[in-house]
Amino acid sequence: MANILVADDDEQYPVMLAKILRSNHHHVVIAVDGQQALNFCKSQTFDLIITDILMPNFDGIDLIVNLIEYNSKVPIIAISGGRNTITAEFNLQSAHALGVQAALKKPFTNEKLFETVGRLLSH
Repeated sequence: MANILVADDDEQYPVMLAKILRSNHHHVVIAVDGQQALNFCKSQTFDLIITDILMPNFDGIDLIVNLIEYNSKVPIIAISGGRNTITAEFNLQSAHALGVQAALKKPFTNEKLFETVGRLLSH
């Protein structure tokens, strides 16, 4: 069982991810934006962080940069569905350039999620 943080501003998506991850016996904490996620990271220990890139105020890129500045060794999965003017591919390439270990384009399958989470937790 891993302690996983999911940061996403969508109302339903992180709840769905948490339900899927909990079905694999993981403990999941949900943050509504990057700032709340960063605050959780300062007060709790996580084995994995899953963050959406596009969120209001303090987005996933801000979260990733801050975690790297704090020298966090926690693996990060970036997720994105893009928006009208910014593609998911651009967001995920940006996250990779910053050093995330994996990126998933929304929507992704449960199998892809389980495979990616399992791979990162096994390292």
